[in-house]
Amino acid sequence: MPETNDDNLLARLAGLDDGGLSDADSWAAVAASEPDHDEEDAEKDQQLDALLDRINQLGDRPAPPAHPEMAPLTDKPAGCLENTFLPTEPASFDDAGLTDSEVEALILKYLLNRGDATGRDIADQLKLPFVLIDELLREIKNEQLVVHRGSAPMNDYQYQLTDVGRERARRYSAHCTYFGSAPVGLQDYIESVTAQSLAGQRPSAENLHAAFEDLLLNKQMLDRLGPAINSGRGLFLFGAPGNGKTSIAERVTGTFGQHIWIPRAIGVDGEIIRLFDPANHEELPLEMNEGIIDQRKIDKRWIRIRRPTIIAGGELTMSSLEVTINTSTGISESPLQLKSNCGTLVIDDFGRQRMSIDELLNRWILPLEKRYDFLNLPNGKKIQVPFDQLIIFSTNLEPRDLVDEAFLRRIPYKIEVADPSEREFRDLFKMMAEKLGFEYSETAIDYLIEEHFERTGRKFRYCHPRDLLLQVRSFCSYKDETAMMTNELFDMAVENYFAVM
Repeated sequence: MPETNDDNLLARLAGLDDGGLSDADSWAAVAASEPDHDEEDAEKDQQLDALLDRINQLGDRPAPPAHPEMAPLTDKPAGCLENTFLPTEPASFDDAGLTDSEVEALILKYLLNRGDATGRDIADQLKLPFVLIDELLREIKNEQLVVHRGSAPMNDYQYQLTDVGRERARRYSAHCTYFGSAPVGLQDYIESVTAQSLAGQRPSAENLHAAFEDLLLNKQMLDRLGPAINSGRGLFLFGAPGNGKTSIAERVTGTFGQHIWIPRAIGVDGEIIRLFDPANHEELPLEMNEGIIDQRKIDKRWIRIRRPTIIAGGELTMSSLEVTINTSTGISESPLQLKSNCGTLVIDDFGRQRMSIDELLNRWILPLEKRYDFLNLPNGKKIQVPFDQLIIFSTNLEPRDLVDEAFLRRIPYKIEVADPSEREFRDLFKMMAEKLGFEYSETAIDYLIEEHFERTGRKFRYCHPRDLLLQVRSFCSYKDETAMMTNELFDMAVENYFAVM
């Protein structure tokens, strides 16, 4: 075989042949030489370039209109604080804090209930990357726990349990029937709470005004609420009923930012605790990806929700504050304080719970001070979890009549929600008239205040304008008449509303 130019150059560099060139010249010649490409390689390169161009064109297509409830990854309304925490997709089961056996149990229980499913269906159910699930499915197929029932698109298969796999799935289900999203480790959850903690948020006056823009609060009240919310510690809201204590408490969370990430379930030594609760958590789905491949690589075991505001009233019991297990399914449910982490927990009508006040205070006196709590699991293990929420005690009673000084010291802010002034009362009528479709009548309001409040000695309440106008609107709707403010209609509304008050 004849020598090529490159062979001669390499021989000179190796010292076998100087060929009249110095070492430097030889290296320069090699660096300057272009590799030989045959026609087949060139054609493959052109095909690859064409394919990449096609993918890029598809990725540049305009995205379909987003669902109105879906929010983009960087969505941040004016006046809200931004959350930079983002859970990333695990590269392995070990990276996800899971063992092969734990994932295998979820797969077999899912197939036991489903009958058969593709590998991608299973990955979607467990919220884990398909590449990890596919590898494990191959292994449990080799163990004859599942079989291929048929093929599926994109190099996938339809899987079904064998008799051996069905028997093992039943044994797994006897301990716990859960086969939803793979759980997140407790330590990962603790780190997420730390990253999204209220303690790291410092709501400003702008954040406060944005959160309370739909309520009529005077500057004095906002200036009292601001430091209390900014501290992230507990507070008492007390005052007469109907002055908006619950409405204020519901809007406090909005000052800390729009969303947080929480795991759908937490795993602790084989026990699964469900954390995401559709009854208390509002999901904020991410905007749909514009390209073919989602480059965000988000761990789907986590879900993005609006910062939670959980309200517990007279129905609150001690069991609501502990991990509870459904004995028939073996699935544990997280307590209210865990579900409200990084948000607000409102104890409404404090003093009227089914549990005694002393029980509640003794249960929370340490968590309020230390910012962490201890929970007992069904297997007997005790775990330490974050206690990171703003707790608001809302009551119509005087706080000092309910609790002792030791507990009040741990609730640093006590704010009275006082009755509105006459000017604020009139402004509330203007605000509600616009919302409810009324034409505001100063004459009718003058009559209402003079006849039904000043003459009777009745006190103003923030709820009165809304409730009385709703009475009038309902009556006008019944009569098929245009809603309007008149003396006669206010007389009717007052008679109905204050009949036993």
